[in-house]
Amino acid sequence: MHDAARTPPFGTTAALALLTGVCACLWLPWLLPWPGSIGLLLIGIALGWRGLRAGRAALLLGGWLLLGFALAGLHAAHSLALQLPAELEHRDARIRGRIVDLPVHEVARSRFVFRVDDDAPQLRPLRGRTLRLAWYDRDAKARSALRAGQRWQFDARLRAPRGLRNPGGLDSERHALAQRIAATGYLRQPQQARLLAPGQGLESWREDMSGRIATLDRSSSRFVRALALGDTRALDDGDWHILRANGLTHLIAISGFHVGLVAGFFALLARALWWLWPVALARRMPAQIAAAAAGLCGAVLYAAVAGFALPTVRTALMIAVVAAVRMFRRPLRMADSLALAAIAVLLVDPMAVLGAGFWLSFAGVAWLLWCLPHGVGRPLHDFLSAQAVATVGLLPLSAVLFGQASLAGLLANLIAVPWWSLVVVPLSLLGLALEMLAPGDGAWAWDLAAAAFELTWPMFERLAATPLAVWWLPEPAWFALPLALLGAFWLLLPRGVPGKPLALLLWLPLLWPDRHLPRHGEAELLVIDVGQGLSVQVRTARHVLLYDMGPAVRDGFDAGERAVVPTLHAMGVRRIDRFVVSHADNDHAGGLEAVGRVFATADLLAPEGAPLADASPCVAGQAWDWDGVHFRFLHPAPYFPYLGNEASCVLRIEAAGASALLTGDIGEAVERILLRRDPAALRADVVSVPHHGSVGSSDPGFVAATGARHALVASGHGNRFGHPKPAIVDRWVRAGAQVHDTARAGALRVRLQRGGVSVESRRQAQPRLWDAAQRWERGAAGLSYRPD
Repeated sequence: MHDAARTPPFGTTAALALLTGVCACLWLPWLLPWPGSIGLLLIGIALGWRGLRAGRAALLLGGWLLLGFALAGLHAAHSLALQLPAELEHRDARIRGRIVDLPVHEVARSRFVFRVDDDAPQLRPLRGRTLRLAWYDRDAKARSALRAGQRWQFDARLRAPRGLRNPGGLDSERHALAQRIAATGYLRQPQQARLLAPGQGLESWREDMSGRIATLDRSSSRFVRALALGDTRALDDGDWHILRANGLTHLIAISGFHVGLVAGFFALLARALWWLWPVALARRMPAQIAAAAAGLCGAVLYAAVAGFALPTVRTALMIAVVAAVRMFRRPLRMADSLALAAIAVLLVDPMAVLGAGFWLSFAGVAWLLWCLPHGVGRPLHDFLSAQAVATVGLLPLSAVLFGQASLAGLLANLIAVPWWSLVVVPLSLLGLALEMLAPGDGAWAWDLAAAAFELTWPMFERLAATPLAVWWLPEPAWFALPLALLGAFWLLLPRGVPGKPLALLLWLPLLWPDRHLPRHGEAELLVIDVGQGLSVQVRTARHVLLYDMGPAVRDGFDAGERAVVPTLHAMGVRRIDRFVVSHADNDHAGGLEAVGRVFATADLLAPEGAPLADASPCVAGQAWDWDGVHFRFLHPAPYFPYLGNEASCVLRIEAAGASALLTGDIGEAVERILLRRDPAALRADVVSVPHHGSVGSSDPGFVAATGARHALVASGHGNRFGHPKPAIVDRWVRAGAQVHDTARAGALRVRLQRGGVSVESRRQAQPRLWDAAQRWERGAAGLSYRPD
């Protein structure tokens, strides 16, 4: 029985085994059928029980591992099963339900989360499911009628969750899986939307409180709303940039740390009451149990104020576990309390590991428990030590999860953590409490909170503008994180441990990863997944060219900001040597402004006559060489009028004996002109299919003249134009080309190198089980269309 004594059934090793099983399941590119997961679940329970009875640690830990794998598989299968069936996509549905979160109002649209509680008979599968909807309308007054807690009837067009897939980009499909979002969509004929019942419940109360805080005559009231209610709707891109640059995003909305502070305050309040009236109260309930119960009540109340956001629910659950142990008067070390809380979180929702908050919260507490002294110490010294430990210990995770590091974070957190958490947040919550007791009485507390916040914000604005701000990191290899964590462990070992400077070498694969730059004479093309638009990064050994920047549409989506810039950061791009805008249509030039704010360059080429400021003309015959790679424009010819699509800059790239052709949106007329002018120049191994594969492009003679082995289509999933047209895809395939479509495959990485031409898609390179929602679309064809 000695093995069992060393391995508690709910201790740290058990939590790690359970976590390993959960991660192994969710990181695999495929999912077991649910009967298989149930079988593994039963085997895991049997193994664990057998190991516990026989005192065998290996069996016990194996049981936890299988339990985690099976439980994660069942949750993932259920979440995928909730998603909208393929046969119901792109159809109008009349749905009734309730707005379950605070609506976000933007210039031309409002976004909100909607839970269906009634529907048409033919759409009964939607009942009880959660949707993310958008209301597009320039009439902001009409959209302002949307409020949390209301019941509405809408006509909506829905589709299963689908997002862009790029290096460094947000994986919205993973987020939808973790949040159990069944479908996304938009309102059809919004003027026929009908309000069925006014707002009520917790969410309606949160919206009312947010509105009252917003009436303060202070610009920083938006931060009070975020800290008091978790309402970040009023924060703009500039605010988020400053927060990211200072490493403060974890503090600005209601975080697990704040929930813990409130729980601690309630526990101390209970202790104070029992100290003041020990005889009257202690007879009814011991002080230890009263403090634990009060702390749990405080955590649950604060989680409710935040709308039961996942980070707050997770922290409340952790506090509930610790409180239960205290109530039953069980001796438990802090490390075992953390392990027990992790087990509870994973058993309730194993999908929590898909969110960054899970890793940062548990890893942060684990580092502090391991490194900091547990006796009575020096408060200031311990606080500074905690900040240093958190910075060093969490830097590897932050770099992998967010692709960036903030060198200003240590200094900013030294100020923000105590000031915001111990002054601004309590004043904000005091205002809520007073407002609940007597409407109007909380304004003074909120005003003080805003004033206290304004004392620190100017300093953070200045810090964000310094070189200590955000340091963007290229996407590292899979082994970089474990090596960096090992290096952090080594650095945080007690004084006297030799070789600590060598630990920094273990951080090199994370902080300075191999960017796999092309060698001299070679080139790499990356077709970025920007939806219905085009953006291609062309990289040589020491230069970068960006051909188009994707769309920026009226609903607030800017592909330059949301897709192109994060991808360039993830690829390790520090400077862009030349911009080429094929033509000025929005789906090609819309993201130029956003990209230009981050990667400023004076070298911008576009067709002559295009309505773009400070652009030089791209003209047929114009050529240059970078690092042994030859670039040449084939179109437009001199004096060719600006005709939109037909004036697109056509760029030929020659590297390592191979060639690529970027064609913009030219149509059949220009294709025939190019064919007559210089057919040999059209010969290319890789061709971007003109105009996203429309019926007015890809003339048969042009397709044959290219002799392409790979045809690249940049299109948006389910776009309203139906691009690429099946007839056009078939034309390229019959000509011998393999057709790759970003809508199917995500970003496309093309290498022109001495060993030949290779094309790799993002979904192929990093397959995920949540892509299973699109299996019906891929079928046997895989992620590309192949010639016979």
